[in-house]
This record gives sequence, structure tokens and C-alpha cells, in this order.
Amino acid sequence: HIGGLMFSQGSPLLQAHLTNRFQTKSKIPLLVSLDAEWGLAMRLDSTIVFPYQMTLGAINNPEYVYKMGKEVARQCKRIGVHMNFAPVADINSNPKNPVIGVRSFGENKEKVAKNSIAYMKGLQDSKVIAVGKHFPGHGDTDKDSHLTLPLVKHNKNRIENIELYPFRAMVKDSLLAMMVAHLYIPAYESRANRPTSLSYTSVTTLLKDSLGFEGLVITDGMGMKGVTK
Repeated sequence: HIGGLMFSQGSPLLQAHLTNRFQTKSKIPLLVSLDAEWGLAMRLDSTIVFPYQMTLGAINNPEYVYKMGKEVARQCKRIGVHMNFAPVADINSNPKNPVIGVRSFGENKEKVAKNSIAYMKGLQDSKVIAVGKHFPGHGDTDKDSHLTLPLVKHNKNRIENIELYPFRAMVKDSLLAMMVAHLYIPAYESRANRPTSLSYTSVTTLLKDSLGFEGLVITDGMGMKGVTK
């Protein structure tokens, strides 16, 4: 009884066709997800490309981000998608970051939190599950977790005050799902090179117990080198 499907490429028409086919065959309804940070165009052809989150942060008006979230949700629902792997709540604090950059709302934690909540509410007010990512914070890395396991050297005090700030704000509001990154953070994990995605102290002790998150917890892609290595 597969619980869900994630689509990563193709056209909206083909995806709708496949979704209907799989949903018809499944006795238990499938949870269908898509990685659509800047709309369906992040994965599908022939669809609207919305601005990157850095551009949205520069607008400095969360109301527009909320409206975009509602429109992205409307388009998701038209092709049978229930969950969008957005928003990115990482803080763009490292200019050498090879994977977050323009996907972040900016380098200010309050701005990132406000815009993340706005995008989240736009999706969830329209009945699409929002997913905060990449917990507990992929902003201050100089490596890409698709290719290797990034190291975050900061102590707990720094992480609590900076990296966790937007995630905590989203959890306190109404976030329904959280994506855990593949990061090595010695402040939370004593075992060498144990990614946060496989770490009890990161997922259960920090996210569930400390932050009080009771929603759906998923990992970043399990084919990424940050976990396979």
C-alpha cells in the first residue's frame, strides 16, 4: 500500500493523466506531491514560472507572496497535487552556498520567517499542504547536499537564534509538514557524519520534542549523496 507519489518531470497533461490512472487503481487514495517552489514550472513544462524566493523577498510585501501561494495551490489542485515541497525557509547567510541562494527569501531571519509563513498560508488556505524546508537550516553551508554531506559547525545557541528561527515561527503558526535536510550538525549529533535526516536527536528530540511539531515529517531526496555516501 504505497502511501504517495512524487512527480519530478513531464507535462501537466501527462501528470494529470497518470495521477487519475494511479488513483483509480489504488484502493487507498494516494498523497500526490510536487517540488514546486516557483510554481509547477520547477518540474513541468508548459506552465507559469513564478519568481524565485529571493526576488519575492526583495519585493518586501508578504501579501504578494501569500497571493502567489494561493495561485500555485490552485494550479497544483488542477493536476491532482495535494502537497507542495515549499517554501524554502533557509536563511541565505553564506554567499558561497551552491544550492540555496536565490531559493531563499533573504539573509534576514525575520523577513525569511514572514515570507515563509505567507507562502505557507497561501498554499494551506487553499487546501494544499505546505512543506517547510530544509530543516534545521541549509542556508549557511558551502556544499550541496545533492553531491555530498555538508557540515554545519555552529553551536546550539547560534542555530537556535538564527537557523531555527523561521522554522519555529512556521511551526508555531500552522505548518502541516516539514522536510529534514541531509546535513551533519555536530551540535545535535555526536555520531560522525550522521545526517540530520537519519538522526533521532535532530528529528525527534529537536523537531518534535523541542519545537513541538506534530505534523508530517519527511526527508529530502533519499537518492542524494548527502545520505547515500
